[in-house]
Amino acid sequence: MNNRHALVCGSSKGIGASTAIELSKLGVSVTLLARDADSLSNVLDKLSTCNSQTHNIIIADFDDPIALKNKINNHINSNPPIHILINNSGGPKPGPIINANEEDFIAAFNRHLICNHILVQALVPNMKEANFGRIINITSTSVKQPIKGLGISNTIRGAVANWAKTLSFELGEFGITVNNILPGYTDTQRLQEIFLNKSKKSNFDIESIVSDAHSQIPLGRFADPKETAKAICFLASEDASYINGINLPVDGGRLSTL
Repeated sequence: MNNRHALVCGSSKGIGASTAIELSKLGVSVTLLARDADSLSNVLDKLSTCNSQTHNIIIADFDDPIALKNKINNHINSNPPIHILINNSGGPKPGPIINANEEDFIAAFNRHLICNHILVQALVPNMKEANFGRIINITSTSVKQPIKGLGISNTIRGAVANWAKTLSFELGEFGITVNNILPGYTDTQRLQEIFLNKSKKSNFDIESIVSDAHSQIPLGRFADPKETAKAICFLASEDASYINGINLPVDGGRLSTL
């Protein structure tokens, strides 16, 4: 994957950071994007330069779509074209859907769909010119099977999946593929926060909640973020050139749907 340039969003930690590191090992030049400058600098130090790549950072917040749009436009005007876009952001506020307010829905929609769309519109022209592009959205298994207690996420993730499928119809002729990765339980800070919230609202301790979650997964464990990153790297590669418009679960077999 030499001579490719990737923009990895939400790359200050978790799956995003692991994806950036794995892409760099394959010779990709990586631009990290997140809101925490210190965390991004730590990840930047871990990126491989095996292909004499140059890596960059964009500090932006997906809760501010207008600022994101300005920053990405400024970046592409003064840097090499981006061929691979990894859309990724922290999950929406958890809780039953009946308790969700309008502001929470709007914030999640802006963060997960509008910001994705802003980045796609900014980067696709250069992808078309190169006749190569990879747009990979890190969403959730709730695209296929809603998750109890994540009402807003279930709603917004479904919208993102349909947006991505529509894009795959429109961009395929230009050598651009659009696919979604659906992580299951992955050992990240986000998962720890979900379990902690669940523990506070129930009479169960964290250990019991983790044990119950393990029991739902045929492989009996959570994913390492690196395992999800490996799947993302495959979809970003030339080897995946005929895979377009799919939702790929990386969940250890947890989903009961096909």
